[in-house]
Amino acid sequence: MYKIINLIFIIVFLLFFFSIYNYYSSNKNIKKINLTRSNIEEILKEKTSNLTVLVNDTDNVIEFNTTFSEEIESNEKRSFWNLLKIK
Repeated sequence: MYKIINLIFIIVFLLFFFSIYNYYSSNKNIKKINLTRSNIEEILKEKTSNLTVLVNDTDNVIEFNTTFSEEIESNEKRSFWNLLKIK
């Protein structure tokens, strides 16, 4: 029984890969790929020509937070091994 199931799986597996190979090696697919590769510059120009340019509104947006450095200075020194100690 297991031999029959294994044989069926192998046949399905081979048919799957054979169909994929047939599709990718077909003349229709090869022509389509070559056409797309040759026209890639035109496709990119067409897609980028209609893009809108956004106004830059990020001037003086980032503010540096100084309180974090003050917290570090006020705390006691840290030690990794102290975290592992049982209290």
